[in-house]
Amino acid sequence: MFSLPQLWSVLVDWLSRHAVAPVLDLLHLGQLSGDPRDIAAALLIAALQIAIIGFVFRPLETFFPAEKWAGRQLTRVDRNYTLLMLLGIFPLFTYLVLMPFSHLFGGADAAASGTGSPLALKAWMPWFNDHPYALFAVYYVVYDFTYYWMHRTQHAIPWWWALHSMHHSTRQMSCWTNDRGSLVDGFIQSMILATVGLAIGVDPDEFAWLMLIGELVQNFSHTNTRVGFGRVLQRVFVDPRFHRLHHMLVDPERPGLHNCNYGQVLSVWDVLFGTALYGEPARPTGVGDPVVDADNDYGLVGLHWAALKRFWGAVRRPAGWRPGEVAFDPVDYRPIPVEQLDLHALAHHLPGHVAAPAPHAAAVGESATA
Repeated sequence: MFSLPQLWSVLVDWLSRHAVAPVLDLLHLGQLSGDPRDIAAALLIAALQIAIIGFVFRPLETFFPAEKWAGRQLTRVDRNYTLLMLLGIFPLFTYLVLMPFSHLFGGADAAASGTGSPLALKAWMPWFNDHPYALFAVYYVVYDFTYYWMHRTQHAIPWWWALHSMHHSTRQMSCWTNDRGSLVDGFIQSMILATVGLAIGVDPDEFAWLMLIGELVQNFSHTNTRVGFGRVLQRVFVDPRFHRLHHMLVDPERPGLHNCNYGQVLSVWDVLFGTALYGEPARPTGVGDPVVDADNDYGLVGLHWAALKRFWGAVRRPAGWRPGEVAFDPVDYRPIPVEQLDLHALAHHLPGHVAAPAPHAAAVGESATA
């Protein structure tokens, strides 16, 4: 009888031999550095992820919605982008960039032999060699901690927010929203996380599973559902109620309220660093800046072009490098500090604007400068 690891290996070998390798040869990519089994594994992981989104998370939006929508038109572009990312772009990126990058620096084999990064966990704590699950748990804590600070930086640096704002611009946040994002932003994120993974000795297979866990939790946390983890677990893990507050529209009466809840899987980082917000009712999601809100009018190509224009308008100016919350000029896309804007006027010009509910619950560190 096959064990799960054996069954997984058989499936990866079969897909690699009968589908991935022939396609790569047809595209003349077969000689590039990288193992076709890596792309086969990425495709299987993607198929598993899509099945969980479609058959588990999507029904939650029907039966336990946080917001009731007349239609789901704005979620279609996110669904199509998720399929494109998971079944095409990310597997190719893994094969053509992440895996060769790992091999260039020796990967986990060098770390285990002591010739790799001096920060590799197995190199300075051999005990982990006999306790793979404990090692994976530590890997994940480091990975999630890195993501938390990277995410705060995405909101703090105007040129990076110009890219990341594409993810936040949707007015209908759903189980398909997680993968909505600029490819440039995704590349930067992947290289940062992969570099940290290499530094602590994560091998490519383990990194793929780290990514899957993180992605699945984020697919769930973006779900349009009022499901939560309860008073205790929500202080440790991110749930949809918690993350929805991170995506809420700016409240002109409390303009720093939405600068909260940056965690990917572990909400404990927000609690520790004063960026956690609990107890607020579900609010409309999106971005108050009309230039970014216009993303809702575009398809896949238009979304990326709009994000790139904002990025170019910010990165070539000194204001694009000064930390702070900004909007973008509709003509030349230069960053404009939010404190110079009339938030009430912006709010009332947004399509479908709904007044923010009155505050009624306690918050932990409800405004963070990020």
